[in-house]
Amino acid sequence: MENMKVEGRVWKFGDDIDTDVIIPARYLNVSDENELARSCFIDIRPDFATGVSQGDVLVAGKNFGCGSSREHAPLAIKAAGIRVVIAESFARIFYRNAFNIGLPLLESVEGANGLADGGRATVDLATGAIEGKKGSFQARPIPEFMARLIAAGGLVQYVRKVKIRG
Repeated sequence: MENMKVEGRVWKFGDDIDTDVIIPARYLNVSDENELARSCFIDIRPDFATGVSQGDVLVAGKNFGCGSSREHAPLAIKAAGIRVVIAESFARIFYRNAFNIGLPLLESVEGANGLADGGRATVDLATGAIEGKKGSFQARPIPEFMARLIAAGGLVQYVRKVKIRG
């Protein structure tokens, strides 16, 4: 996995952040990724869309991405510039949707609790190593096949790549 190190500002959220909070239902008729990015977390953190930078890290507690199965939620996060989401745990459908669109996720209770909002974090997606001001933490590394999805930019791009080579 080449270029799998991420370094950026930490944006921290709590437990049970559902897809309606990530991207409210009133924006579900939007298909433009940039417009989705501008509306990401608009109701609970209006400064997110204007403050986030390419390469930043989103950190959350338990059950991140619960709620509906909309792909708009991970798309909005990725389009906003977030390069990785670290949480104690993820809702299953959100987990799969995120990898399908090429957004890497790492599960780490210690990392989720040890990283501070507004701080900086360095994350090695290949090994699951997380570095923050308060120390080093470990997440389960991304499985090899999921890493290939991320490297390709998501499931659709991966299938296109395999089809072209095959």
